[in-house]
Amino acid sequence: MTAALRILAYGVAADSTDEYVRIGESTAVESLKKFVKAVVNIFSEEYLRSPNSNDIARLLAVNEKRGFPGMLGSIDCMHWKWKNCPTAWKGQYTGHSREPTLILEAIASYDRWIWHAFFGLPGSHNDINVLEHSSVFTELAQGRAPPVNYSINGHDYTMGYYLADGIYPQWSTFVKTISAPVEAKKKHFARVQEACRKDVECAFGILQARFSIVRGPARFWDEATLNDIMKACIILHNMIIEDERDSNEVQQDDDYEQVPESIPIPVSREPTIEVQNFIQSHIRIRNRETHSQLQADLVEHLWQLHGQS
Repeated sequence: MTAALRILAYGVAADSTDEYVRIGESTAVESLKKFVKAVVNIFSEEYLRSPNSNDIARLLAVNEKRGFPGMLGSIDCMHWKWKNCPTAWKGQYTGHSREPTLILEAIASYDRWIWHAFFGLPGSHNDINVLEHSSVFTELAQGRAPPVNYSINGHDYTMGYYLADGIYPQWSTFVKTISAPVEAKKKHFARVQEACRKDVECAFGILQARFSIVRGPARFWDEATLNDIMKACIILHNMIIEDERDSNEVQQDDDYEQVPESIPIPVSREPTIEVQNFIQSHIRIRNRETHSQLQADLVEHLWQLHGQS
């Protein structure tokens, strides 16, 4: 375990652990593979899960104070350089960085807790392609996600949203900044949105600072091992977030570990009804009119808060 943690934390080569723990390179590699696989298998259910109803209530309360009622977090992608990418695959895995990379899509909240992690697509994809392959809205489309109800500027909404950058599509579940705003209220919205969206960027930076293995080039050959390493680092990152959480937040019952699981939502077992509901949910998620209305309501809401302050 010591060798595995040193490789994860410092990003060193496997043979460099010999001086410290007196084990060979192959043993260190095998220890790392077994360690990350055990972490993923044992702790994924608790530390790499979607937010339940209690978590959502907490996130909504905190983000409403920040000026974004209905916000669940921010979403973005990160690239991990793959040094030992097989030569035959390099074209597929090479994108804008001109080096083979693997992509991590993540959602992080205000406390840098990572709620969603989708990893493994080649670096030639952009954020939209990754989103199309991702399972981020699977539970919402299937009707298994806890309900999110809120009102902004006199309009009622039934789905939470994530702050995103400009490349993401105009869906009702995304709130993007306004490019080159002219009006004062839109400038204020863009400034606040871009500041809060940095939650996920900060989470990426903290993850890379704590586990240098995901900051430097990946030295392993197979994608399954890299997937286990990335997920294990995220799980350990969330464990640290939980352990180091501010005492004031703990007093406010902000301990994710002790939050009970969400109440099961009954889902129809009639095939035709399930398919119809699934299609309708997808239509609601990708609704551009709702996206535009939500953005306009948030512009007015933030401007009113700005005037009151």
